[in-house]
Amino acid sequence: MAADSDPESDVFEITDFTTASEWERFVSRVEEVLNDWKLIGSNVGKPPEKGEYTSGTWEENSREINFADFKFSITHHYLKQESVESEGKEDVEEDAFPLAMQDLLCMNNDFPPRAHCLVRWLFVVISPGANCEAVISESKCNLLLSSVSIALANTGCQVPLFVQIQQKWRKMYAGECQGPGVRADFEMVHLRKVPSQYNHLSGLMDIFKSKIGCPLTPLPPINIAIRFTYILQDWQQYSWPQQPPDFDALLAGEVGGVEFGKLPFGACEDPISELHLATTWPHLTEGIVVDNDVYSDLDPLQAPHWSVRVRKADNPQCLLGDFLMEFFKLCSRKESTDEILGKNSVEEESKENSDITQALSKLTEPTAVPIPKLSVSNMVHSARKHIRRHRRHDQSPINNDVLNSILQVSATHACSATRNLFNLLKSAPSDSLTYRLALCICLVNFYHGGMRAVAHLWQEFVLEMRYRWENNYLIYGLAAGPPDLRCCLLHQKLQMLNCCIEHKRARDENRKESGRDRKDTTSCENGLLGPESGRQGGSGGSPGKSWDSWSDSEDEFYECLSDTEEMKEVPAEGAKGAKIKPEGRLQPHGKLTLLNSDEPLYIPVTQEPAPMTEDLLEEQSEVLAKLGTSAEGAHLRARMQSACLLSDMESFKAANPGCSLEDFVRWYSPRDYVEEEVTDETGQTVVRGNLSARMNIPGNMWVEAWETAKATPARRQRRLFDDTKEAERVLHYLAVQKPADLTRHLLPCILHAAILKVKEEGECSQNHYIHLSSSCCYSQDTINQLMVVETIIAQARSLKAKFGLGKGEKGEDTEGLEKFVGSLLEEPEVAVIGAGRGPAGSIIHKLFVSAQRAALLAPLEDDPNRLGGSEDRKPMGGGGGVPDFPPPAGREILLRTCVPRPAPYSKALPQRLFCVLMREEFRLAGAFSSDTSFF
Repeated sequence: MAADSDPESDVFEITDFTTASEWERFVSRVEEVLNDWKLIGSNVGKPPEKGEYTSGTWEENSREINFADFKFSITHHYLKQESVESEGKEDVEEDAFPLAMQDLLCMNNDFPPRAHCLVRWLFVVISPGANCEAVISESKCNLLLSSVSIALANTGCQVPLFVQIQQKWRKMYAGECQGPGVRADFEMVHLRKVPSQYNHLSGLMDIFKSKIGCPLTPLPPINIAIRFTYILQDWQQYSWPQQPPDFDALLAGEVGGVEFGKLPFGACEDPISELHLATTWPHLTEGIVVDNDVYSDLDPLQAPHWSVRVRKADNPQCLLGDFLMEFFKLCSRKESTDEILGKNSVEEESKENSDITQALSKLTEPTAVPIPKLSVSNMVHSARKHIRRHRRHDQSPINNDVLNSILQVSATHACSATRNLFNLLKSAPSDSLTYRLALCICLVNFYHGGMRAVAHLWQEFVLEMRYRWENNYLIYGLAAGPPDLRCCLLHQKLQMLNCCIEHKRARDENRKESGRDRKDTTSCENGLLGPESGRQGGSGGSPGKSWDSWSDSEDEFYECLSDTEEMKEVPAEGAKGAKIKPEGRLQPHGKLTLLNSDEPLYIPVTQEPAPMTEDLLEEQSEVLAKLGTSAEGAHLRARMQSACLLSDMESFKAANPGCSLEDFVRWYSPRDYVEEEVTDETGQTVVRGNLSARMNIPGNMWVEAWETAKATPARRQRRLFDDTKEAERVLHYLAVQKPADLTRHLLPCILHAAILKVKEEGECSQNHYIHLSSSCCYSQDTINQLMVVETIIAQARSLKAKFGLGKGEKGEDTEGLEKFVGSLLEEPEVAVIGAGRGPAGSIIHKLFVSAQRAALLAPLEDDPNRLGGSEDRKPMGGGGGVPDFPPPAGREILLRTCVPRPAPYSKALPQRLFCVLMREEFRLAGAFSSDTSFF
């Protein structure tokens, strides 16, 4: 009673057995994922076609799940197939085997060349997370397998579910597949060495029979599929298709060395490292073939099916890619030319004379004081001499012979199909000086000293440009006319310098007396810079004399090249009756006459607009934009933009004395002169014209410019284009370019040349070529694309040489061999038509025979066409002859049968064992089915 009255006896400890454990939660999570992926129920699908596992599209879904604090990744791998129609689903039997179990007996995809080790089924894999340790202990493995079994049973999922166990590098999986009344268990064995008793087909058959434990006697026939893989690595008997070095050329001893103005191409090493030959016996039965530790019937030449794949070298060294990468690396350098080559002593001796821009400002200012005898050209040539004197011969990055060869490199001409490629790349035409300069600098950088050599060549090039400016020599390899804004900025600068030279030559020739001899300096046919170059690498030219003969007034005025002085000039009556002589007439403007007189309206000789490069245009746009939107800023902007208009008005007034603004508008902007028919006081219809509305706006710039314009012919006007100033701006711009700046300017040209080189090789598809030319962004990605294409072409050349297609010979089998070689580069594995007896098979056989003879130092047979058939072979392990093939690097054997398990009265279910035997690996992967209804 006392115990009953004890208050503590009324307290009961309640244990909640309904609380889910971590294991149950894990199983529930797996079931939830299978439901989300709609993998529950029967797995309906069509049997895969032959090769579909390799050529088809594999997709996957992944999700993370936890077992307590241990993370797992669950992934569904599946082959994308067309959806099965509803009619097909109705035809499926309710108790049909799962698709994965049906696939155990399918022979369409026995040995896929590239696939996941579990690719033969649509499957789900549970593997440890990225940062989690592997599942190694047996108890944990069993726990995971039991979780898989429960999840499959609860959901009715018929997709195999695998668990990755042991270390990840071993690729060990265990799993299960369930169906209505059936189950398949997936097991693996992985060893480092092949046990001697299982090193042949006979021993593996014993393992398979013991594992299935079939109670029937005799056993049903076992289907066998065998594949042996042989590896060929020795290519010494074939010459490499890369051209040997030309020891007489400038690039003596350099593999792939080419002349200046061209880019090298090709691989320096064989891009094909190995050839894998797979000999397959796809349909055999027990008793037909013998393979044990004493004798083997598995002669590769007798295999009914051959297939080949090639292993490509990882990142083979290719010449074009190396050139591009070395050139691209210069873009990141910071050193200037003076820092690389050393400052010359001119600055130390005379700093006040070294500032060329100050001397030029004295030349171009209208009120310039008399200039001393020391001219810019004298200073430049003096600097040249000091540079040569203070740089010893053995310190010069480029010797004189090489430098002269560069400066005299022959011009290259592009085919019309690719001439306009520079428009897409913003480089330069392929027959231009800029294009060839880029090629020379690229080769100099790679072969002749790197950045120091580039700086040296660029210094010589800039001096040559100044020499040509001073001596009125046009620069060869540049199209006439203003700078082409479609090209790179450096090309525009050189075109601007050429424009300056043309204008300067025009003035000088116009001053010459009619009887003086004239030297023709325009017929340039060869060389990077033309034959009239007064400089040879390492030696200076004579100073120019044209600057010393200029007067201040001559520098201020533009002298046209037209024959206006020979035209008939008719005096006209001015506004006050005075006779004013017209000047600068070009030709009458149709039948138009002046509005204030009956004199014809003449088109005047005008100055051409000043040519501009894109950086000057941007600079001008920035200046105009900074003027703002105020009235004063707008007025100043209009005045700055009307310099050419004012010049044309002055030329028009000089050619048409007594003209009016309306006359000028009728010629210059006819749409701004509106004519209409009106009735006069006498009732007659007459045509009267007036300026347009925009011309009558108060403060119109045209009216203001017309009022300030003086009657001045073009030859006496202030030059719109000051060629002296612009030429010195260009030369200064060129002189201050660092090697990195120069590289960035010329990179589009180099990429342009590289694309043309790839195109020239003729083995790059047109689509790939278009993709390269349209996607160039002057980055390393673009260079990487070109390197990939070069590697592909080098691989094709290597394979063609090995299969005898590089000599240009044509035969009956040439077309088939070319198609075969092309397929080797594009497909993971290519079937050999005719196996060992076909054209490709015969060549492959000879390759192996030659490699075997070379490896064993045995002489070649007298008959080079010997195929080495089975009549010449000896049983394994016997005889002293040299075998045609080395021992197989890998052996794959598939064993299949259909037997009742586990009892004689159970359903006959598919059983399968996949065996892999390699030098340092022995792997068995089995799928063993059982009847769960009657066992």
